[in-house]
Amino acid sequence: MKPTTHLCTHNTESITVRGADLVDELIGELTFTEMTYFAITGRRATHAQTRILDAVLVTLMEHGLTPSAIAARMVYASTPESLQAGVSAGLLAVGSVFVGTMEGCAALIARILAATDGEAMARDIADEYRSARKPIPGFGHHMHKPDDPRTPKLFALAESQGVPGQHIAALRMLSAAVDERFGKHLTVNATGAIGALLGEIGIPAPVMRGVAVISRSAGLVAHIAEEQQTPSMRYMWELIEEAVPYEADSDTSG
Repeated sequence: MKPTTHLCTHNTESITVRGADLVDELIGELTFTEMTYFAITGRRATHAQTRILDAVLVTLMEHGLTPSAIAARMVYASTPESLQAGVSAGLLAVGSVFVGTMEGCAALIARILAATDGEAMARDIADEYRSARKPIPGFGHHMHKPDDPRTPKLFALAESQGVPGQHIAALRMLSAAVDERFGKHLTVNATGAIGALLGEIGIPAPVMRGVAVISRSAGLVAHIAEEQQTPSMRYMWELIEEAVPYEADSDTSG
């Protein structure tokens, strides 16, 4: 079958997005957050959905000199004629280790929600990751211990907006099982909480990392703006050269 698109069309007089006239119905009528939800889902966001998505976008925008920000600064300083190259480089670091783990956590939540016995499934998932010695998506943080301060704030905001709460409850169930099976407390980090929140407002799991990309793009532009005013790339470069010295191979016979 010939492919079609439901996103946008245009002619000489108008531009139509998701069936709405861009000029008459969207510009000045929808916020950026509302437009983001509308473009992704095809549905007009409720007040609660807008509040939650907005909170998620704010949460993900900035977290200091993380790998994505460092990459953006390094590439921009190497190609100052191309701001978008720096942003693109930073976005390439939005993956399964940093920033983008919400979709992995959402997949675990989906397994719990689909199970006849959610608590048993949560324990099975915890055992699975413990046996494999793999990090659990949405759990743990190198700095925020014992808990990530962003997580309870996000949960409280979502619950204050009257979300169904099934995804949040499933994540809490998984957290309890993880602590039991691992014999210690592992924090539910912000991306784990976000995986639950985006599920509550109907964002599909395979698209969730895209929400991080949207948010982090703005944060990376801010890093590049700062790099333009107070450059740090050369300092970081020289610091790395000093911190990681050259060492000859012990065996050079081969």
